[in-house]
Amino acid sequence: MTSRLSSGTGVAARTGTAARRPRRRSSPLPIALAFLAPALIALLFLRIAPAAVALWQSMFQSGLLSGDRFVGLGNYIDLFASPDFQGALGVTLLFTVLINPIQVAVSFLLAVLYTKRLAGAKIWRSLVILPIAVPPAVSAVMWSVIYRPDGLANAFLDLFGIPPQPFLTSPQQALVSIMVLLSWIGVGYWMMFLIAGINDVPRSYYEAASLDGASSWRQLWSITFPLVRRPLAFVLVADTVSNLLVFAPVQILTKGGPEGSTNLLMYDIFTRAYTLGDLNTAQAEVVILVLVTVLIVGVQFRLLKAED
Repeated sequence: MTSRLSSGTGVAARTGTAARRPRRRSSPLPIALAFLAPALIALLFLRIAPAAVALWQSMFQSGLLSGDRFVGLGNYIDLFASPDFQGALGVTLLFTVLINPIQVAVSFLLAVLYTKRLAGAKIWRSLVILPIAVPPAVSAVMWSVIYRPDGLANAFLDLFGIPPQPFLTSPQQALVSIMVLLSWIGVGYWMMFLIAGINDVPRSYYEAASLDGASSWRQLWSITFPLVRRPLAFVLVADTVSNLLVFAPVQILTKGGPEGSTNLLMYDIFTRAYTLGDLNTAQAEVVILVLVTVLIVGVQFRLLKAED
């Protein structure tokens, strides 16, 4: 009897100890990796692997007789010594410096305007967003008709007594004409992000500012702009990357001309790879474009962080 009691007591003690022992929680890392696996695989095969291949191939030079031979940084040296590449790089940097602030500023002002309770604001907002549904190639074809000598643009200028303009055939106007087309396409898209950011600002801030006698411009500068800094930062960076990769409008409307005034880096890469057949130098130019993009975006992040 005593042995049975002691045995039962020991079992109960062990059971109580086991019950009091905290259960070891399973690590969430495998579950997180399982959910992230599709995105990580896509990132590896669609971004990292092609970038690595481009970097490797940019250090070779192919010839019909010599085959592939390692040249190291020779393709990069040849590129920076090429007047065509220098012109394309200069045009791309000028294009980026001009178009990004214009598109972001116009998108922000339209977002502020179309979040006001004005008559017809929703209709106008829908019209501004409408070009997003049109593919860039189709938009380029539409604007090629608008920019014709007898097109809609010159007809509109004629109402103000302005003589017909060459637009796409002028070295001074071709790049600006491309900017107008890209802004027509992109402004509505970026405006949607900024409208969402503005709608997240509490209305009580504007009501308090109105009671203090703040004007609409004062409210815009002191309330709206600071509280929409994060969406603005995203739009600026995304817009920069998007404009550095512009290709279809240039290919359809100007083919880099006239006189190389619209020869952006993406089109120059296409020309080297598929017109001249110099794939290795084109890969080197791809690497340079990526580095330029990373540098510009890095500077933007640094400036935005410094302002914060």
